Amino acid sequence: QREFTQKKTFTSWINSILAKHTSPYVVSDLYTDIQEGHLLLDLLEVLSGQHLPREKGCNTFQCRSNIENALTFLKSRSLKLINIHVADIIEGKPSIVLGLIWTIIFHFHIEELARTLACTYNQPSPACSSATDSSSKASRSAKKSAKIKERWKVSATKALLLWAKEQCSLHSSVSVTDFKSSWRSGLAFLAIIQTLRPGLVDLEKAKARSNKENLKEAFRIAELELNIPRLLEPEDVDVVDPDEKSIMTYVAQFLQYSKNLPESEEDMQDKVREAMGWLAAQEKKLAKLLVETENETYYQKCKEMMSFMETFNQEKIPFLPVLSSKRSEDELSEGQQQMREEWDKVISQINEWKAKLDQMLPSILVRIEAWLQEVERLQAEDLPDLQDPFKAMSVFREIIVIFKGLMDCFDSHLDTLQSFKNEDEKNMPLVLPEKLEEMKRRLISNIRSTNPSTFLEYHYGLCSAIANEVKLKLNIWDMKYGAKESVESLLENW
Repeated sequence: QREFTQKKTFTSWINSILAKHTSPYVVSDLYTDIQEGHLLLDLLEVLSGQHLPREKGCNTFQCRSNIENALTFLKSRSLKLINIHVADIIEGKPSIVLGLIWTIIFHFHIEELARTLACTYNQPSPACSSATDSSSKASRSAKKSAKIKERWKVSATKALLLWAKEQCSLHSSVSVTDFKSSWRSGLAFLAIIQTLRPGLVDLEKAKARSNKENLKEAFRIAELELNIPRLLEPEDVDVVDPDEKSIMTYVAQFLQYSKNLPESEEDMQDKVREAMGWLAAQEKKLAKLLVETENETYYQKCKEMMSFMETFNQEKIPFLPVLSSKRSEDELSEGQQQMREEWDKVISQINEWKAKLDQMLPSILVRIEAWLQEVERLQAEDLPDLQDPFKAMSVFREIIVIFKGLMDCFDSHLDTLQSFKNEDEKNMPLVLPEKLEEMKRRLISNIRSTNPSTFLEYHYGLCSAIANEVKLKLNIWDMKYGAKESVESLLENW
């Protein structure tokens, strides 16, 4: 029953996405239609806005190539594809296909929507950390760590659940505690609709109706009034153990709808004014702190900085939705442009302050800090585009050499940090203990844990580039050459 519900829900979700493709496509049987690879590539193109390489035909080699291209793209987004292999997708194995589609739904739909909520609900979203966080560079490289990725998945789920609770909390009789039995009565769906569009439902009447009647009414109103595709049927939800993934996929569409609701210009201006006032106060506070600590010891300066950053990161949370607006410069009002400039200015000043403090570390730690930043920068960079295989091979080889060179210093830097005596001749700390712990954490938890996977990614990219270059050569060879000289010339060039 669970597999049947997921197949039906995921198919409906895919069709709602593929309707936006330049060549709209309707999936009739997910397990069969996915086997050629075109479905996967079309889906990822709509979700990512990128054009992906593909083979146009449908023979075994071309299908395999298309699926490989789709999986390579997902891996380039740091997605873990555990036990998902090309052969299983070509065979249309239900558990593998559903697992792959759920990974795509969670990353491109639920996780993306939940990032802004994570800021509001204090979850550790990667998007919530800015260059101002004390371990921001470490966080960027740690995205490739399976543990951190898994922790964020839990957080994204929790953020979505908290949003649903918040919508239902306006109606005291409706309680949501999970993405399973809490939705069986249909009241939670109706409560969210009532919150988003007051007047569309009558919750008092709903309490007297059956579960199936409420679910049918909720799905009907959502489809007709909110333009939310009907991914579920009442019989999918009104069961003892409803499918969590299917309900999450559907609930996320209501969150998408709430994000698309137009905000009044007056409300936006009020938020911008508040953010500008807060930024001006932070700039003054920072300037005053720099003057007051000018003649202080490095230890004291570090302590003041950490105190400032702790308060700053806490206070910025309510302003993140307006500060992190993804609108282009042309779409911003004059006030929003000024706010963005002010935000960039404050962040720049903080980063300058942190860079100066790093330079004041004991010389041996300055070298380790510079090394940490270089490794983190390399790990955070996107993998080269494989559309030009020959160029990609060169880039991957260069990256591997650089990374190997950097990692040769790992053991000595680790020994230095672990044996560092943190006290001066007066037995006073040389460095803030929190700073030392942060450096150790970045070295051990982030760099050492992601080192093998980073090497694998680089070598996988290199092998993929070589394979693609070979395929290009073979395609060039796929023609007749009449003269002996032309064949000898071709062989020599090869």
